[in-house]
Amino acid sequence: MGKGLTDNLNSAYVEAANRLAGKQAPKKIVAYVESYDDVLFWSNLLREAHLPGIQFEVILPSRYSLSKGKKIALANDLGPRLGKYMIACVDADYDYVLQGVTENSKIVCTNPYVFHTYAYAIENFQCYAPTLHNVCVMATLNDRNVFDLERFLSEYSEIIWPLFVWNVWAYRYGAYKQFSLLDFARVVTLTEVNLHHPEQTLARLRHLVNGKISRLQKSYPQGRRTYKPLWNELLALGLTPQTTYMYMRGHDLFDGVVTPLLSAVCDLLRKERERDLLRPATAMQPPGQSIRFDNPRSAAAEQGIIKLLYLDPGLFRGRANVPDAAQFSSPELRHIYTVLLAHGGTGTVQIAALSGELSPDELALLTGIIQQPAELANGARALDDYISILQTQATAGAASSEADLLAFAKQLKEHKGYGGKDGTERT
Repeated sequence: MGKGLTDNLNSAYVEAANRLAGKQAPKKIVAYVESYDDVLFWSNLLREAHLPGIQFEVILPSRYSLSKGKKIALANDLGPRLGKYMIACVDADYDYVLQGVTENSKIVCTNPYVFHTYAYAIENFQCYAPTLHNVCVMATLNDRNVFDLERFLSEYSEIIWPLFVWNVWAYRYGAYKQFSLLDFARVVTLTEVNLHHPEQTLARLRHLVNGKISRLQKSYPQGRRTYKPLWNELLALGLTPQTTYMYMRGHDLFDGVVTPLLSAVCDLLRKERERDLLRPATAMQPPGQSIRFDNPRSAAAEQGIIKLLYLDPGLFRGRANVPDAAQFSSPELRHIYTVLLAHGGTGTVQIAALSGELSPDELALLTGIIQQPAELANGARALDDYISILQTQATAGAASSEADLLAFAKQLKEHKGYGGKDGTERT
């Protein structure tokens, strides 16, 4: 036992400190985490518990060590000091699926004062499939769904599930040196991603997985008796073949699967955005013959501003750089924008109610604008980009030649985050 106060700090000590603070003061619970990277994750998670009269203090077990691992959080005699007012919050790693085979696993699975992620690590939650499309939208400002990320990761998981069970089997039955987490990652890493033919990527993965399983079956014939029961046990623990990626090692998933996948998707979205900027002027004209845009680039930004004003007028309230109608290149779009501003955006007014203020062609143009897809979650950032384009076009005039258009697209890449000078997305 250490001689210092911090060496003997335990749940009973924190409980005594709470009593000294008075009955009306919130009760403090100390939550130890593995590393600085985990502080924000667990702080947000514990805060969302909304426990009245409880205040969590998330800290590291040692201010002198930045090493990540439960051995620091649990093994250095922290475990016996845990209790009602002192808890440990850790990544589950493989300890949850090992179900007590190792000492760490036994603590994680049985100690009521140890909270764990169930998934392998917090990196796995950062790679949760339903959230990945929004990552692409924020990186490219293109909301088009060009690739079904959820379906791909579900099919990817189903393919690697049998091999994942073998990897857990190896750790349960002492064969992990022959089939380690690194060996597993080498098989399931995506070396190339074909977004147009994802079935080819998955077929190659299936071939590698099946080949490795065949070799494992030959090397460990004793696994025939224990493999299927383990398979069923993992299902009973809540794992599913469709979400296997959540239980593989987090940084292997992040670096070897999700990063190459999102890089390919973002590259495709970014190229689409650039193609939109370089479309011939005739392709950017509104339907019909009565309205023509002399400056299609500026008109595209003007339509974006109008769409956001109609769908989310709150974006314009209190804004210092509200677009100036005088900078609009199209008289029709300038008139639509002025009318909407007079009505405070959308408010309670409907398009039909504007028939006395807008011409039939302007009404048709406004209807087409607001029917275009919109990513309102990133509305403020999109509005800033539209305003920048509007001001650039108003100052420099229309980009009429192909060379001007290419220079304009390059300017956006360098200054507005569509790839950046070094090809990385803005964060």
